[in-house]
Amino acid sequence: MFFTVTMSLLEGFLGTLKLFILTLVLSLPLGLFISLGSMNKNIMVKGPIRFIIWVVRGTPLMLQLLIIYYGPGIFFGVPLWGGGTDGRFMAALFAFVFNYACYFSEIFRGGIQSIPVGQYEAAAVLGMDKKQTFFKIILLQVVKRIVPPISNEVITLVKDTSLARVIAVYEIIWNGQSFIKSSGIIWPLFYTGVFYLLFSGLLTLLFSYIEKRLDYFR
Repeated sequence: MFFTVTMSLLEGFLGTLKLFILTLVLSLPLGLFISLGSMNKNIMVKGPIRFIIWVVRGTPLMLQLLIIYYGPGIFFGVPLWGGGTDGRFMAALFAFVFNYACYFSEIFRGGIQSIPVGQYEAAAVLGMDKKQTFFKIILLQVVKRIVPPISNEVITLVKDTSLARVIAVYEIIWNGQSFIKSSGIIWPLFYTGVFYLLFSGLLTLLFSYIEKRLDYFR
């Protein structure tokens, strides 16, 4: 029975891992793009972006999942995601990417704005344009400063993936919970915690290593 449960949870964990990796790969660059928009001097650009960030950060991710998945069909009569497994996964991925991009954008914004103005002025004196200044001087320092808060969000993402089950996306907790109905046992649900702890532990070690590698900025 233990082997059967373990294999089932491993299958569910692959779904969790897939959602985690795709969310991270897509939300980080999108978050940087959104942060640049939120710092734009044009209020017509900055205003709507800041409002969207406020809404996303101020409402539960579970609510966003439900609205994104069911909303198009209810409000517009268009089953945008379909009813299949792939459609549910894409809806969950869209919700996660957009949610975490907004959180990451605030971390990026804080990191960028923490760089002294004098460094921009020094780069201008050296003849660098804005693009060169950002990518060759500012961004590397920002990365060093945002690693700790980014690591917290990434570990939170590991646990938040479990919310995808509200729209029937198969992930590890869904598989663990299924044994309650099928076999009348609850320990597989607690067993899922081992997978989360191990994965979070590996990520913690990875980010600790990254922080040490970036110590040369001190």
